[in-house]
Amino acid sequence: MNVGIGLPIGDPALLLDWARRADAGPFSTLGLLDRLVYDNPEPLVALAVLAGATSRVRVQTEVLLAPLRDTVLLAKQAATLDRMSGGRLVLGLGIGGREDDHQVAGIDPRTRGQRLDEQLAVMRRLWSGEPYGDGAGPIGPAPARTGGPEVLFGGFKPVALERVARWGDGFLAAAAPSWAGDLFDTVRAFWKEHGREGEPRIVAQVNVALGSQDVIDDARARMGAYYAFSGMADRMVAGMLTTPGEIREAIAAFTDLGADEVMLYCYGLDPAQVDRLADAL
Repeated sequence: MNVGIGLPIGDPALLLDWARRADAGPFSTLGLLDRLVYDNPEPLVALAVLAGATSRVRVQTEVLLAPLRDTVLLAKQAATLDRMSGGRLVLGLGIGGREDDHQVAGIDPRTRGQRLDEQLAVMRRLWSGEPYGDGAGPIGPAPARTGGPEVLFGGFKPVALERVARWGDGFLAAAAPSWAGDLFDTVRAFWKEHGREGEPRIVAQVNVALGSQDVIDDARARMGAYYAFSGMADRMVAGMLTTPGEIREAIAAFTDLGADEVMLYCYGLDPAQVDRLADAL
């Protein structure tokens, strides 16, 4: 089982320390979430910096809100980061659920799913080296990975799960083991229906914090603030894993469900959490 770290968003200046510790440890991936109307670093810019400061770990958007972005520029940015990082980019994509993010981007949230599908058609074509069309030629650079960086999709509804089979390489599951299994099965069923070879890559996510009570309280407060819009912040914060035993149990449960990787998502700022998490594994 590969285990990655979801990076905190509260202080971008600390992320280099987090990334270097993770790169020196047993972790496979660095993940970073995306918002517009929030005090978080822009993920592609931040991950580009972190890719340059590391040599081994993958860098993953978790998830990038693609409908908020210009399609062609996003394709070029992703290809550039993938090429310059030696193929270490994993492009996790989603549609987003916050009205204010769509408002400031000038995007109608009612069309975000359709827009994402249209974006993937264009980006896949450009990453394959084909001309844009309408008299415009190819848009480089070519990504390190033929056909573009690995693309994962997050989501819960059937249309989002089917998108994995239509456009992606795998699924990002922000769900507890108790109900993630049904999501995994649905993704795999769509994969077979679309005649895809092999299996989709399944990446699970759990929220964690290890350390003193102050560290845990800080993580809970930051996570609660991030999810305050949802009306379910208290329930989500209550699900945070705060002991090595709980974390190992969750990883074992996702292993039994056939997940390929588990992302340990952190909200507290203490970089020493990376070392504690490594010891917990």
